[in-house]
Amino acid sequence: MIGGSGQLPLPLPTRTALGWQDYFVSPSNALAVAQVENWRKWPTQKLILAGPRGAGKTHLAHIWAQMAEARIVDADALCSADIPALAEGPVCVENLEKIAGQRADEEVLFHLHNLVLSSGGALMITATRPPAHWNLSLPDLASRMMSAQVAHITEPDDALLSALLAKLFADRQIIPAPEVIAYLVRHMPRSYAAAARIVAALDAVALADQRRVSRPMAARVLAQVVPPGAEDRGTPR
Repeated sequence: MIGGSGQLPLPLPTRTALGWQDYFVSPSNALAVAQVENWRKWPTQKLILAGPRGAGKTHLAHIWAQMAEARIVDADALCSADIPALAEGPVCVENLEKIAGQRADEEVLFHLHNLVLSSGGALMITATRPPAHWNLSLPDLASRMMSAQVAHITEPDDALLSALLAKLFADRQIIPAPEVIAYLVRHMPRSYAAAARIVAALDAVALADQRRVSRPMAARVLAQVVPPGAEDRGTPR
């Protein structure tokens, strides 16, 4: 969005990068990455990828889809999907919690689960929390999900938070001033959701002010986006 120190912001579209080269591995996600890479040896042929919103689950799901030649479907689109065709290969079902408690959707997922596994395929599920927290209404589906291996992505450490901010800026074609990311990492909550909110707010302010994202702008936006008393940095470094 900002090509250099002398260029003004332009309202360019956001393009989310989803390749391996765009995925930063740190202690917060390294174990989950290793589990995804080892997909051919998943116990019971399935993996649940659990982590906070914005933690890169969709990004990692797309990386796995490239490795496994898998198809990705959102949970709330299952009822309209061609399940037998979908189950012909590995499948990733995203955002499972969207359908928790909805019997018809759960039955479709149960059918897909059985078809994929019976054909020797692999099944990935993404969600914000492990299956014990999903409140599924179909007991057979709940038991199948409880038997799956779970890969956890935790809230970001400083290295991952820095990389995440850089990626979020790049997705919006923003080149902030050099000191902006380091300043944000020192002062913002250690949270994927907070990073997304802050970068979106900086994008909007930069457009409105027709200025490059600078450290003073970051400080102003951070004070507006993060409520007083919410500056908890999370787990100590």
